[in-house]
Amino acid sequence: MVYRIDNMDCPTEEALIRKGLADFPGVGDLEFNLLQRHLTVEQQDAEAGARLQARLKKLGFEAKPLDAQRKAELPQRSFRGLILAGMVALGSEIAQWLHGPAWLVAGLALVALLLGGLTTYRKGWIALRNLNLNMNALTSLAVTGAMLIGHWPEAAMVMVLFVVAEVIEARSMDRARRAIRGLLDLAPERATVRQADGQWLEMEAKAVALGSRVRVRPGERIALDGVVREGHSTVNQAPITGESLPVEKGPGDPVFAGTVNESGSFEYEVQALADDSTLARIIHAVEEAQSRRAPTQRFVDAFARWYTPLVFLVAILVALVPPLLLHASWIEWIYRALILLVVACPCALVISTPVTLVSGLTAAARHGILVKGGVYLEKGCYLKWLALDKTGTLTQGKPELTDYVPQGEANAPLFAASLAARSDHPASKALVAGFHGQALLEVSEFEALPGQGIQGVIHGKPWQLGRFRADEAQDAALLQAMEALEAQGKSVVTLRDDEGVKALFAVADALKPHSREAIAELHGMGVKTVMLSGDNASTAQVIAAQVGMDGVKAPLLPGDKLREIEALAALGPVGMVGDGINDAPALARAEIGFAMGAAGSDAAIETADVALMDDNLRKIPLFLRLSRDTRRILTQNIALALGIKAIFLALTFTGHATMWMAVFADMGASLLVVGNGLRLLRR
Repeated sequence: MVYRIDNMDCPTEEALIRKGLADFPGVGDLEFNLLQRHLTVEQQDAEAGARLQARLKKLGFEAKPLDAQRKAELPQRSFRGLILAGMVALGSEIAQWLHGPAWLVAGLALVALLLGGLTTYRKGWIALRNLNLNMNALTSLAVTGAMLIGHWPEAAMVMVLFVVAEVIEARSMDRARRAIRGLLDLAPERATVRQADGQWLEMEAKAVALGSRVRVRPGERIALDGVVREGHSTVNQAPITGESLPVEKGPGDPVFAGTVNESGSFEYEVQALADDSTLARIIHAVEEAQSRRAPTQRFVDAFARWYTPLVFLVAILVALVPPLLLHASWIEWIYRALILLVVACPCALVISTPVTLVSGLTAAARHGILVKGGVYLEKGCYLKWLALDKTGTLTQGKPELTDYVPQGEANAPLFAASLAARSDHPASKALVAGFHGQALLEVSEFEALPGQGIQGVIHGKPWQLGRFRADEAQDAALLQAMEALEAQGKSVVTLRDDEGVKALFAVADALKPHSREAIAELHGMGVKTVMLSGDNASTAQVIAAQVGMDGVKAPLLPGDKLREIEALAALGPVGMVGDGINDAPALARAEIGFAMGAAGSDAAIETADVALMDDNLRKIPLFLRLSRDTRRILTQNIALALGIKAIFLALTFTGHATMWMAVFADMGASLLVVGNGLRLLRR
């Protein structure tokens, strides 16, 4: 069950909930998504939900079961009460500066605390009751201590500044939430659907059944995934694939929910329900990715568990040791201890990592790059090698017939096309397309020969269609013709009977438009490339030379590709680019597995660590640059958070820090790291 908790923002609140629900009957595993304010609970019985909500309420959290409406909401927070509290706190400061009566100074401070600090005190008391030293507890202790030693105006101002900073930080976090909410808003809620009587009716997209016919007008967003059945248009697919230019669409072409119909009107047949669309799977994958802790986040979380108790212990020692052993002023050193309490919360450090990672994940999704978790976004910057499949990755994956060399059989093209029509092999499809228009002959006793080709009987005579073998060459001219074709990067197919080869056919798979540029960019980033292909060595060598690969291995079976990945892994972190299915062993073994052209493919999205929603290889250098930017910002944020803490710890011991300065430092650090992480959204 998934619950929405609107006042769950900070990892310290996550810790409070985990502790409060530890050993709670009827509740299993807990998963937190702080950016979406979601708590996923494994409930063991139907009554556990009500008991869990009651327990969370005692901890100060209002949990509501998540539905579509709640998921789209973002809570609005107001500054009105805080402005009034701030004015009263400022009045207390002015009254003290003008040497006003003590009762007036204290009275104004108390009013400010009542106006702005009751929620913080309530949260702080709940945290202390559960032995959890979160920021609310530490601030409440510090403010109470300041009042007890007579620092009334400062106590009030610290509380007001803390709450104001919390509101600003929450609104900054809302920006990251809105980035993901923007993905949700891409698909329209209604679609125009043809009814059984032929009439067109606008209805809820979630109510549209599979196989329904939907009409799209110019300028409209497409509501559901489907296949065009009638009409032509151009569609802006940038929200799904990241393609910068509109794509021509006609009968038989796929369309995706969330994309924009730009020119003509067309009708399409629904191929996936609203909750199963490509867009829905992207959103689900991005949300799931937020729950998977990256290495840096795991380190930060472990550090934070030790940091706060340690600083709290130091604060106690600071309050007691100098007065007891050195006869120093109790008021002065208790005040310094209270400052340490303010800077003891690691919120800035802990929140910096998820904000940065989710900003990077969302930026990648906007470019048609689906990253399955922050761990892969971090790993990308370390890749030293990238292995790429040939067919469908570097090339179009659609071979075309380029050459026909007859060897004495006039009907060779007809025989070859008739045999090829019975096969699904890409080369067979190229032969059929190349001799399109001929009336095909009947083939009997058809059989596929693994590793050799296909064979069958036509007009009572056996024929075989398959790869050229050097031992088949009846003369030097035939062998020379085959070698010349393979030297051009073409795959040679022979038609033969019992007497020998009767024709040569050559098929070639064209390079994708951006393959050369992508490989050049990778080399410019210091990443070495190698092609792993199942094609013949000559063809693979030619293609590798055309795109500028550092190395090539061919011909390889899936198991051979796995062994090559293992060998490369010994030289450094390696990534693998393939179709997400045939190269599954190699993709699984690589540090990062990239699936090409995953739009509309459940298998590719599920198989790969990173799914490229279109066939543009240049998305891989873009991913690597985004990974490096993410890593750099993570490092900056950790340095900022720890650096500011260290500076104020030093200033506290030397007596140069004040409580309101400490609040500015702590919450200022949080705002800095959140703002720095959100910069990735502008990519």
